[in-house]
Amino acid sequence: MVRAKVIMSKVSKPIKPDNDDCCGGGCCPCVWDTYFNQLDLWEEQEAKEKIAVATSLLTKNQRNK
Repeated sequence: MVRAKVIMSKVSKPIKPDNDDCCGGGCCPCVWDTYFNQLDLWEEQEAKEKIAVATSLLTKNQRNK
């Protein structure tokens, strides 16, 4: 069985825009839409990394028993 490894680029934590970065004109997408979308991606990535590390540690500990 051959497994392919997908390498994804790491998403950096987005910088929160200043309140005056939004013009209030109803832009689509608004700077806030972009920020919250990127924040969601970053938080999802962080959660997956934590799960991967925990799984790796559990697997390693089980092998050492």
